[in-house]
Amino acid sequence: MGSLGQTASLRVQPLKKGTSIDHLEYVDVTPIIGREYPTASLKEMLDAPNSDDQLRDLAITICERGVVFFRKPQDDLSVEEQKHITDLLGKLTGRPAENGLHVHPIYNDPNNLPMADGTTDKNIYVINSEAAKKLYATMKNRPGTAGEPRDLGREWHSDSLYENCPSDFSFLRMQDTPAAGGDTLWCSGYEIYDRLSEPYKRFFESLTATCAQPVFKSACEAGGYDVMTPRGSPLNKDYEFSPSHPVVRTHPVTGWKSVFAGVGIHVSRINDVTSYEDTMIREYVLRLITRNHDAIARMHWTRGACAIWSNECTFHAATPDTHLVDGVRTGVRASGIGGVPYLDPASTGRREALGLPKY
Repeated sequence: MGSLGQTASLRVQPLKKGTSIDHLEYVDVTPIIGREYPTASLKEMLDAPNSDDQLRDLAITICERGVVFFRKPQDDLSVEEQKHITDLLGKLTGRPAENGLHVHPIYNDPNNLPMADGTTDKNIYVINSEAAKKLYATMKNRPGTAGEPRDLGREWHSDSLYENCPSDFSFLRMQDTPAAGGDTLWCSGYEIYDRLSEPYKRFFESLTATCAQPVFKSACEAGGYDVMTPRGSPLNKDYEFSPSHPVVRTHPVTGWKSVFAGVGIHVSRINDVTSYEDTMIREYVLRLITRNHDAIARMHWTRGACAIWSNECTFHAATPDTHLVDGVRTGVRASGIGGVPYLDPASTGRREALGLPKY
């Protein structure tokens, strides 16, 4: 892919991908989103003489495709190397120099799970389908706690949207998988933007959203410990968990517009509209996601498989169905921190930039 329709007036010029990973076998998950590398080794990419070139081209590929999967078990990759790759993906594509890996706000919580070797790491979030219930015990109105069926629309989100500088890349490596279930889905924010009519695009581009996440403060107060600060950026500090982000943002690597802060567990309110309008807008974005399942890539996890995605142009949702097979899904995730989200009026949608049909 390239950025055919961009102009010199863009705030940040899109990056062009080289040829360093063209030798890798891959299949695109759908025409719109996702790419799977069935045999590639991240360890080999990291150790290659042209490692920076390969990781830069991988990062640009991730930003264009939204998410990439590495199906071959990446057992030879250490946690430190996973963190290093996550950090390099951002550094090699122009993230602010002072930013690095995210630190989870409630890392100090005693319910914070250790990794398989019994250690913890402030830059690693341990994914565990059961432990999350304890970690977020202070969350109000938690789904499924009042005898009601779960609204799985609540699962859609972008990582650390509650930060002033949210995540750019996230890298999840799955360690244990249940007999069935536990899939993760990613939706292209590029495509959701492109499915809007022209008047709606202009309307959505005028909106911002408050992305408050009060659960972290309440968890710290209940547990009697301090929040982690700073968290991957000097701007992510203390209890500042209620930034306003654009509902439509420009991806700094591709220059394409994406619906961003319009849906999910971290979006608390669309700003400057009535309560009814707020609900209507967020439900409409969710309706766009569920209506357009061709904009979704689904990962059925296998042991040792990895997913790396761009939070700046995708939403993702885990499927909370592992309890039906009495299974636990565990993995380790590292996330980088990008810049402050912005909307560049000179940017275009993905389809326009690539000269693709409108729908």
